[in-house]
Amino acid sequence: MKVKLFSLFVVLALAFAGFSPSNVQAQAYTTTFTTSVTYQNVGTVATTSLQVLFYATPSTTTPTTVTLTNLAAGASSSLYIGSLTQAEVPTGFQGSAVMQSDQPLLATLVQVPQGSATVFVRPLSNGFSDGGDTALIATVLKNTYGAHTKFSIQNIDSQLNNVDIKFYDTSATLVHTIAQAIESGASYYVDAATVAALGASFNGSVVATATRADASAGKIVGSAMELDITGTGAKAFESVATGATTLYMPSALCNVYGGQNTSYAVQNTSLTTATDVTVTYSPGGLAVTKNIGAGAKASFPACDTVAAGFVGSATVTSTTTPVIAMGKVYGAGLSTAFLGAPNGDANIALPYVRWAPDADYTSGSRQRTYIAIQNVGAAEIPAGSITITYTDSFGHTGTHVYASALPVGSKFSSNASNAGLTEFGYSGSNYGGGATITCAVAGCQLMAIARVQTYVSASSTAAEDYNAMPIP
Repeated sequence: MKVKLFSLFVVLALAFAGFSPSNVQAQAYTTTFTTSVTYQNVGTVATTSLQVLFYATPSTTTPTTVTLTNLAAGASSSLYIGSLTQAEVPTGFQGSAVMQSDQPLLATLVQVPQGSATVFVRPLSNGFSDGGDTALIATVLKNTYGAHTKFSIQNIDSQLNNVDIKFYDTSATLVHTIAQAIESGASYYVDAATVAALGASFNGSVVATATRADASAGKIVGSAMELDITGTGAKAFESVATGATTLYMPSALCNVYGGQNTSYAVQNTSLTTATDVTVTYSPGGLAVTKNIGAGAKASFPACDTVAAGFVGSATVTSTTTPVIAMGKVYGAGLSTAFLGAPNGDANIALPYVRWAPDADYTSGSRQRTYIAIQNVGAAEIPAGSITITYTDSFGHTGTHVYASALPVGSKFSSNASNAGLTEFGYSGSNYGGGATITCAVAGCQLMAIARVQTYVSASSTAAEDYNAMPIP
């Protein structure tokens, strides 16, 4: 099977050979990033064929192929794009990739900042196994909230697609359209900061649609990075092909843990009909409703509805049309993004999980991953039914069985130390580790988000979130 990875934001570290990172005070938008692809074999046996195909431009028809070492069942590994040769991926590459394997794979992309002494966060987003003729990007900014958005649209169809990229503001007005032909496997990048038609500033969303030459539906996916203009925050998230009238958000915060907060960007997927959207917070049941015009988005900051100190989750419901939702966590040094999900699954996985020993973590050289797991099903899950299995490529394995019952809508946290591990996902200069989450109860529905955290100081961390993916 093929696992499509959306476009990679790649500028190879090789370009910085003459610079000292400790002297560079770049902020997020001017920082360059090199991608590391962390991938997990969620099949039952080892792979016997594993390759990545790189596409450099929207018109690339012959990709560069890199063969990877085969991967055991359940194991994770990583490919740092900066370690490839110039012949494989040249300096300055900004394109897309497709991963091919004879076993089902899941993949998460890690954007590693290069040459900055101030930007520590590593934006995270997931690869795709499929797409649709529409790619919805819930939030796109130009010089708004101190940030610019860069995004890309990848053609995962078998033939050339003609793609219309439409920008809608928060008043549901179509502001601008870009028409672009994209070859199979290739991608097209947009930096909102450089799109003059968006004016001096823009706050809205994007709807991209793809058609073939015969006017039949194409197939695309998208990804985005939201980058602070003068600050150090950076986050990444995926597009969504379709929306839903109910979405679950595993994290909802108001002024906790030193000032952490959440806000949800909710986009109406209909281009013709407005809808009323309600966000309901749990525990407590406090709710807020806003009307969202066709193609538009609205923001739902948690602290507008719940009191300081709130820790919980939320449910997003739409009365008329399907919507998509993206959660942001900010404050106390955090800059994270995750997607709301319409349902859960009994078996989910996270390809990128790390747990650094104390000395390595507080030095800032290695990371720790915290997983929030939510019951989004219709019934309470009995105690002992949920198991988190941690497996890396270096012999570190362990399990965490959640010992309590998990009521509907509730969540709990896990990390590798709960599985008895003091180090996970590392071995010298090599990296690779993931987790699977399984539920033994019929009809069980779980969703999870992982927060990968980097120590900055005793009072500050940098972190990014990504969503767990269903195991095929």
